Amino acid sequence: MITIVTANLNGIRSATTKGFFGWMDATQPDIVCVQELKAQAADLDERMRAPPGYQGLFHCAEKKGYSGVGIYARRTPDRVIEGIGHAGFDAEGRYLRADFGALSVISLYLPSGSSSPDRQVAKFAFMAEFDPVLAALRAEGREIVICGDWNIAHREIDLKNWKGNLKNSGFLPEERAWMTSLLGERGWVDVYRRIHPEATEEAYTWWSNRGQARAKNVGWRIDYQVATPGIAATATRSSVYKDQRFSDHAPLMVHYGFAP
Repeated sequence: MITIVTANLNGIRSATTKGFFGWMDATQPDIVCVQELKAQAADLDERMRAPPGYQGLFHCAEKKGYSGVGIYARRTPDRVIEGIGHAGFDAEGRYLRADFGALSVISLYLPSGSSSPDRQVAKFAFMAEFDPVLAALRAEGREIVICGDWNIAHREIDLKNWKGNLKNSGFLPEERAWMTSLLGERGWVDVYRRIHPEATEEAYTWWSNRGQARAKNVGWRIDYQVATPGIAATATRSSVYKDQRFSDHAPLMVHYGFAP
């Protein structure tokens, strides 16, 4: 049995002050993938680098206060890989892989395209660059879980106001078609949706800071654990933790009946 969490922190220092590591300590997952650190290695204090019982791995962005991903694990990984092999995107700190025996866990922060047309172009470029990485991962024959903020709501059931977002980044036809291909012909599995196939507002993992979106639960499901079929089939429980607010996202936890 292994428990894996993914959480976009929207700033690790901010999430720390809001109790994220206290929740980690109380919950005791085996692996925690985090995104949007908004910090460099020198900014991390001891608790952020290595919470009790864990060791931290980080791929920070070169730009200060921007992006960055990390993985907290109870055991030392056999191998760590930073980046997808694209200098521009790797400078943004968007991909970190750790291998534990027969299992690989990846923390991913796929770009958002909502801030400008240029960033949407960059998002599509990252998706294109990521395609051969995904194919290579599947070809390895290992069990893999890609945790992270994918910045795409796949289907109409994955966001509250889908009709009003048909032309907005995160729910564009091209983005959704890419996810459909990923979770279809390319053989990856959306673990939460495998366990919870029906529409439910409990699935949302992100809410805008505008208009009391969180209070009204006008949310999006954009944080996923996307896995190879073998380990996905062992998933027994999956939930979104909302009792405390660490950022504009909520942690997604999955329990797998798998021993790496």
